[in-house]
Amino acid sequence: MGYRGSKSSLFKYNSQPVSIGKGVKEQRVDGSWCFLKGKHLRCTLTGFERSYQVKIPSKQLFKRSYSTGGKALNPNFITGFTDAEGSFTISIYSDNKAATKIRVMARFKIGLNEKDLPLLMQIKQFFGGIGTITYDKADNAWIYSVSSVTELLNVIIPHFMNYPLLTQKAADFNLFVQIVQLMNKGAHLNLAGLQQIANIRASLNKGISEFILSKFPIINPVKRETIETTNISDPHWISGFVSGEGNFDAGIRKATNTRKERVYLRFRITQHERDLKLMELLIKYFGAGRIERDKRIEHSVVTLVIGNFSDITNKIIPFFDQYPILGVKYLDFLDWANIANIMILGKHKTPEGFEKIKLIEARMNKGRNKDF
Repeated sequence: MGYRGSKSSLFKYNSQPVSIGKGVKEQRVDGSWCFLKGKHLRCTLTGFERSYQVKIPSKQLFKRSYSTGGKALNPNFITGFTDAEGSFTISIYSDNKAATKIRVMARFKIGLNEKDLPLLMQIKQFFGGIGTITYDKADNAWIYSVSSVTELLNVIIPHFMNYPLLTQKAADFNLFVQIVQLMNKGAHLNLAGLQQIANIRASLNKGISEFILSKFPIINPVKRETIETTNISDPHWISGFVSGEGNFDAGIRKATNTRKERVYLRFRITQHERDLKLMELLIKYFGAGRIERDKRIEHSVVTLVIGNFSDITNKIIPFFDQYPILGVKYLDFLDWANIANIMILGKHKTPEGFEKIKLIEARMNKGRNKDF
């Protein structure tokens, strides 16, 4: 869509000025690059990628940084990532300065941990620099948000019209659009219009607040549609969605009926049960996986699980090599793929290799700090 060319603005991050509007600084795995005869990422156990005897089916797997390095984000990636991490909210609250004493705010937002602040800046850049990035102390997160009705109508809404959401979040988006269109006509400035907005708001996200009920005791919620996604047409949507919702797990467990320990790898995506059909579409897309339910929570959470080693090395790793994970989760993917390569080489059967895998696993996911 070409949302580019915004002016840069500065703010402090870790006591350093950071430009939000322009490209962000590329980051790398600390201590893993060598600059002899070009740049190569070093596998700490098996040597350089160029000298592997057995390779995961990709020549480029270990050569990317987790930032796009100023390269424009794919619009389908943006939609997939929003399906995972974004929200469309309508706030109705008291404001004595308003003629009706009630204020309405429409907001598109994405909130991420500070580890992914560079990705948040890239998303802002994608949308032409509109909106703001602020720190939410209560949630310990950085928030990218757009609340200008004009910018919502001219930039945000057209994007998701052209590149539709695939999860049930699309139903929230459709209701959100109705309210923004009403606001553009000034409906939020009179009580009759506010009643219309309240009726739509009642079907959006988690429903209505006590404040809304106190001001509009008679609510007639509009119908909320059920999203029927039948096809995943663009792989970049998957890379965006997994960048937000995916998990690359590695660990050590005792083998069945033996005291020996073994290494396992697992790829997971967890969603509310209402998106079960979408999870089944992903299984069909990858040609691998199964659905698991959390028995502790009845009829609410489903998880796509791919744990077969052949599927991981022949399908999952090559896919995300071609359509990369972005953000700090890409470092987890690299470590995950590193462990897979160690296993392909049979090094996990040696004491040195086994201990190396333990060290790699310890720094993945929740064990990773923002620097590596």
